[in-house]
Order: sequence, then C-alpha cells, then structure tokens
Amino acid sequence: MNPLITIRRDLHQIPELGFQEFKTQAYLLAYIQSLPQERIIIKKWRTGLFVKIQGLKPVKTIGYRTDIDGLPIEEETGLPFSSSHQARMHACGHDFHMTIALGVLTHFVANPINDDLLFIFQPAEEGPGGAEPMLKSEEMREWMPDTILALHIAPEYPVGTIALKEGLLFANTSELFIDLKGKGGHAARPHETNDMVIAACSLVPQLQTIISRNIDPLDSAVITIGKITGGTVQNIIAEKARLEGTIRTLSPESMKKVKHRIEALVKGIEIGFECEAVIDYGSMYHQVYNSETVTREFIHCIEQDPEINVIECTAAMTGEDFGYMLKEIPGLMFWLGVDSTFGLHHAKLNPNEAAIDVAIKVMTRYISYKGNLAIE
Repeated sequence: MNPLITIRRDLHQIPELGFQEFKTQAYLLAYIQSLPQERIIIKKWRTGLFVKIQGLKPVKTIGYRTDIDGLPIEEETGLPFSSSHQARMHACGHDFHMTIALGVLTHFVANPINDDLLFIFQPAEEGPGGAEPMLKSEEMREWMPDTILALHIAPEYPVGTIALKEGLLFANTSELFIDLKGKGGHAARPHETNDMVIAACSLVPQLQTIISRNIDPLDSAVITIGKITGGTVQNIIAEKARLEGTIRTLSPESMKKVKHRIEALVKGIEIGFECEAVIDYGSMYHQVYNSETVTREFIHCIEQDPEINVIECTAAMTGEDFGYMLKEIPGLMFWLGVDSTFGLHHAKLNPNEAAIDVAIKVMTRYISYKGNLAIE
C-alpha cells in the first residue's frame, strides 16, 4: 500500500477538536522527525506546528498551510479505519489535507529548491479558529512567508480536477447565538408571563427580512438559524430561548450591515416582548480571496499537465479561516476533486484516496516552479 494512504488512514482514526489535537500533533511530529533533519527546523505552536525547510539559496519563503482538526460528528462510513474517537470524525477532509502536506514536505526534503518553505499545521479551523492567532504568533512573524498556499477537498468534483478562481472564493462567515430571557409561568396564565418561545418564533422571520430587504439583490448573504431551544416542559411557558445559526456574506461590508440589522431587530424584540437579549457572534472568518497574480501563475503552471483538469468555479458561501492568512499574504486556495457521494461535514463522507497523489503532484510542480528548483 502507498505509505501516504496508510498515513491518511492513521490520521482518519484520531480526529480531535480544535486546540485538542494532541494525538494528531504527536503523529505529525513523529513522522516529520523521521525524515532527514539537515534542513528542517520545527517549532510547536499550541497543538499545531511550524516546519521550515531551508532552501539552497533562499530569496523568499513559500508557505503551505494545512488544517488538522476534526468535527463533533459520529462517523457512519463503516470503513475499517473509521474514527476511534466517539462522536469525532474527519468529516471535512482534514486527514487528506494533512497527508498531502506531509507528502509535499517529504518531496522537498529529498528534492531541495532555492527558496525556503514553511509548512503550517494549523489547529482549530472548524472552531474556534486557529488561523488568526497563528498568524499573529511570534513564530509566524519570524518566518512570515511571501506567498501562501492551501487546498480544500471538494466531494462534488472528480479526481483529477482542480477548481479555483481569482478573487473571492469563500465567503465571510460568522456564528450567531441569541439568548432571550423573559418571564416563565403556568401555561394557564399566559398574561402573567413573557413567553420566549413566542419571542424566538417572531424573531426568526424578522431575521430573514435582512437578506430580502437590506442586502443588495446583486450581492449575496445568508442567515441560517439551525437550532432553537426553549422551555422545559409542555405546560410551562418558557422563560428562556436560544437561537443558534450562522451568517455568510460575500463582502466584509455586507457582514457589518447584516450584524447592524440583527442588533436593531433584537432590540425591537426586547422592547416588544419586554425581555432581555444577548447576542454572541462566536467565531468569525474572513473571506478567502485569491491573489490574481498568484492564481494566474498557478493555473499557467499546472494546466500544462494533460492529466490535470483545471476549471474555474464560482464563489461559495463556505467559510474557511485561511482567509485571515490571505488577508495579509498573497496566495491562493483551490478545490481538490475527491469524487465522494456524500458532501463535506456528512457522517458518510468518503473521499477517493487517489486524489492525494494528484494534489501532491500539483503542489510540488507549482512550488518547484515558484521556488526555483535547484538542479544539481
């Protein structure tokens, strides 16, 4: 079996949540330390890693970022290498992402280029967000790359397909939590209470008017309330209710406008239902915006391979905290086709492992081109 497939399956069995990736970090570290160490420098950062490969004649640094955390999902694939951690799964392909990064790293340990390479193994992409604090770390500041690259698996594309576009690729995203507190009481005496189930039910359709009436119809934004909880039993009027959801926009300006309108509507609920309300935006991710220069260069480099199908995709409402890194460093992210019947964050996601070699081939080709491959 291809050793990289073994690595992927090992990692798939040990998914861990954000900033709890202790087994994952240990596994990555053990593998990297098994390679020749002459040009490798490793620094830990919380549960992540920075790994620098020194170039032969460095002029710049090329960064490659992979995420390493899993999701709180009970796996239902039935695979012999399914998750060994209860209610934890690599349902977003981060086991693939890590394996590809290790494959690319291994290649350049054996095949040096002129420029330095910085591999960033980032925790907590799924939450609470590891890219922004990692970007601000002393380690990153010391080794700040001039260009940065990343990929994300795409179940909807066949193996061999690379999908990307210049400019906006992924949306601005924010979590949304709204807690309402009124006055509970007996179901037979509603006039003595402030019912937070009614308040919550009134708020949800009001939130949807933000998209239909406050956002330019030629722009795009989404508010999703995915969970509502309230009350205790059927014959007691609810004192508390909680709404949980997400906001997604195609521009930072629209995100500000959406939040401003949410706050105004929630203030109206407070007044109208004589209750208290607290809004928490949780984790917020900056848009993924691909550098036009780097994207064109990347496409020109890889489309010369007849085995790779490069297509232009549309922007997605997907959230990715890699956007914080692209905000400061020119670079790109692309979709890697993995041909899975089930999509991202699904309990039965099963990407085609043939895509691992495709991604390594694409990345090593471009990085070699970008980093002035040394021929001895």
